[in-house]
Amino acid sequence: MDKINLYVCIVAAVVSIAPVAMAAIDSMHFFQLNSYRFDTHTKWMKENGRKYLMHAIFAVLMLIVQLFTISPLYKAIPLVVLLLLAIPTEKPRRAKKPLVYTPRVKRMLFTEALLFVLVLSLVSIPAFMGQKPHETYFLLTVSLFYAFAPALCLVANLINKPVELSVNRYYTNDAKKMLRKCPDLKIIGITGSYGKTSVKYYLTTLLKTKYNVLMTPESYNTPMGVVKTIRGYLKATDEIFVCEMGAKWVGDIKELCDIVHPHHGVITSIGPQHLESFKTLDAVKSTKFELADSLPEGGMLFLNGDDENIKAHGSDRPFISYSIDGDADYVAYDVNVSSRGTSFRVRTRDGETEEFSTRLIGRHNVLNIVGAIAISHKMGIGLKELRPAVRRLEGVPHRLQLSEKGGVTIIDDAYNSNPSGTKAALEALSLFDGYKILVTPGMVELGEKQDELNREFGKNAASVCDYVVLVGKKQAVPIRAGLLDGNYDEGKIFVADTINEALNHVYAISSDGRKKVILLENDLPDNY
Repeated sequence: MDKINLYVCIVAAVVSIAPVAMAAIDSMHFFQLNSYRFDTHTKWMKENGRKYLMHAIFAVLMLIVQLFTISPLYKAIPLVVLLLLAIPTEKPRRAKKPLVYTPRVKRMLFTEALLFVLVLSLVSIPAFMGQKPHETYFLLTVSLFYAFAPALCLVANLINKPVELSVNRYYTNDAKKMLRKCPDLKIIGITGSYGKTSVKYYLTTLLKTKYNVLMTPESYNTPMGVVKTIRGYLKATDEIFVCEMGAKWVGDIKELCDIVHPHHGVITSIGPQHLESFKTLDAVKSTKFELADSLPEGGMLFLNGDDENIKAHGSDRPFISYSIDGDADYVAYDVNVSSRGTSFRVRTRDGETEEFSTRLIGRHNVLNIVGAIAISHKMGIGLKELRPAVRRLEGVPHRLQLSEKGGVTIIDDAYNSNPSGTKAALEALSLFDGYKILVTPGMVELGEKQDELNREFGKNAASVCDYVVLVGKKQAVPIRAGLLDGNYDEGKIFVADTINEALNHVYAISSDGRKKVILLENDLPDNY
């Protein structure tokens, strides 16, 4: 290889490192948000093709350059210039949920870097053997690495799959071993389309009046999240493990049950959530009831007696039901809800009653609390003993969590959104006096029903809200249509591109002297 050509190739390779690395890390971020699932991520890439327009244009330009130039110097100069121009376009954007550099991500990024070095090294071998046209192959390879950098995470994931399975198996077996060393530990599994996180928090607070309790923190409701909780937090003195169980696919709950082997289970609700992956409501039902199927003989199953889908599915095993004003083993009645809190009474099947009060708002919270009361009571805690604990209950982060900021009341329901949750959130908003403002990007992962359910959400909002700010032009379409179906004033609707733009607009609008009450309903991650 001529020295000039050698230097040209080296410069091209060095310059390519930054844009290739930046594009690969950006793609890894979205792959992580898409749960490292090949099918989910490839579908997302197809739906967000414009994001990769720069890479497509680059690939076409470099193909033209490689085909219609002869000199390696003339091939390399446009390549280097384009790579330098690409760097600003790959600059990381501020993310709502940044890439978490987990051991898995680090292993995948290492594999991508190794691929880059190995492939370029292999392509360089002919150059040192005096073969031609080695520079062309080398420069073409550099071009292709940038053009296909967004797909490197998929290649690395495929290569690393045996390693990841082995690592997961090791950690899972270690967690199982730790659980076997705690034979007296009672494990309560909680699942549901919505309400499971709230019930987990409330139940943990109530059970702590008598027991040492470990719960899965935050949203550690996946197999590796549960395993991480056990390995990182389980102590020999723990008496009860409250384990939240999430699911997006059929079999997910069974996989979790096979790890922890719950003694008791709670199904808080069944609804049209994650229909993009579940496809049908029947698949959601069967998946949630995998928890019931996994319980041992004598294990207690607690069911939301007000949920029509739970009642329609039914259970072959005995269960304990809870309800508001219904026929159940534990019933909340005389419910009084205001913007200052909630009071209610609970009646058991055998006639025992007790009065409770909480700072939490909304009938849906009463249902979640009475579920936690039912479980705690069956675990040996008297209703009267539970009263102080119910008064101490605090809002779950980002789930109708109340706060005051600059004279404005914020109802933060930004964690997630679903059809039942939006109705509960709007009901909570209606309790407040003031200028009621809804800020939302709507609901996602609802499959073919997504537009229909978002339109219904908009129609419901029309009767409650004084002003509505929608986030995301594409997401806004069905909600806006629903608002107009409800005869809502079009001048009271604003569509923002980002949540920051939405909040800036909210604080700028006039509320005619009334205190602003803002409902933040859902905050979509960066992959939406």
